Amino acid sequence: MTTRQVPRLLQECLHGGSLAPGDALLLSSVEGDEFTALLRAAAELRDRHKGRTVTFSPKVFIPLTNLCRDFCGYCTFRKAPGEDGARTLSLDEVLETVRRAKVMGCTEVLFSLGDKPEAIYPEMREFLRRAGYRRTLEYLYEACRVVLEETGLLPHANPGLMARADLERLRRVNASMGLMLENVSERLMEPGGAHADAPDKKPAARLRTLAEAGRLGIPFTTGILIGIGETWEERIASLYAIRELHERYGHIQEVIVQNFRVKPEIPMRDQPHADYDDEARTIALARLILGGDMNIQAPPNLTPECYEWYLNAGINDWGGVSPVTRDFINPEAPWPELVELAERTAAAGFVLRPRLPIYPEYIARAERFIAPELIPYIERLCGEDGLVVLGGHHEPHRSDVRL
Repeated sequence: MTTRQVPRLLQECLHGGSLAPGDALLLSSVEGDEFTALLRAAAELRDRHKGRTVTFSPKVFIPLTNLCRDFCGYCTFRKAPGEDGARTLSLDEVLETVRRAKVMGCTEVLFSLGDKPEAIYPEMREFLRRAGYRRTLEYLYEACRVVLEETGLLPHANPGLMARADLERLRRVNASMGLMLENVSERLMEPGGAHADAPDKKPAARLRTLAEAGRLGIPFTTGILIGIGETWEERIASLYAIRELHERYGHIQEVIVQNFRVKPEIPMRDQPHADYDDEARTIALARLILGGDMNIQAPPNLTPECYEWYLNAGINDWGGVSPVTRDFINPEAPWPELVELAERTAAAGFVLRPRLPIYPEYIARAERFIAPELIPYIERLCGEDGLVVLGGHHEPHRSDVRL
């Protein structure tokens, strides 16, 4: 890439131009002053569209079940029946935690769970049978319904692959939903790859779920996981796949750029994780590829020493941060205290505001993106700007409580 190409490409992005995949790949290799210019352009594009307000969702993390039929090379969340830590929560356990979270000011109930554990584990099939269900997704629906009706907090389910009927049903009890694309590379499913023994990580299947959610008008969270053995070409192709879906349906409310963290007990323990520059470069390219209107987030707990630096690369959201429960996907990485998060965000020149699991721009288009029965629950929690009402009962505050 010549010195002239970089400024031209960046200026075109700032003036509404669409970055081509080949140009994005060229920008992925810039260094020195050109790398600084890349970050500066992404941050400027964010400022023009999002201003200097950075949001986060005060959430409670509910790991409904950590049984899963997938064996991803980077995962410590999934367990097998009988394994230390294997657990499926009862509805009473779910409600007990959510009620505590409501007192602490949370507004989002993030449901994470393994993908179709009943497909391989008779123990899960027996649990479901005793509870009166056939499938884990049916149990998830009931958990979301009970939480919504009995606490008024807003579920956000992230259960893996879903067919249209499941999405339609869950839409009635979820303010938003999510599925990480992670990567579009089939190569990662080959022997030795991160997804070699994970049938639900097949890219085409995940893209089908994302597209079906778009057809149904579900505000959706997705994103990419970087540092799992993918190439820059595959990483960029994943961002363009997300952009294409959003251009078609307009339902991708946020995109997460999440960095893989090495853990000693995982099969990928010898895989080098993505460093700060790699994450910042990816965030900047995501901003230029997806545009100024997209909400882009990076989890602060996965780079605790310098997470505020990602503001320089173009993010406008920290994702869900819990004052109550730990990050069950990355249990070794505690959430920052909310007071600390606000202070470090302010020191970088931004104002921190809590949001709901559904973004204001989707609340403003409720007729397209919100099931009618959910509207009263959402309206009780947000102000006229669509964000959590400041100074009210649901404003989060400092807590040292952990589940």
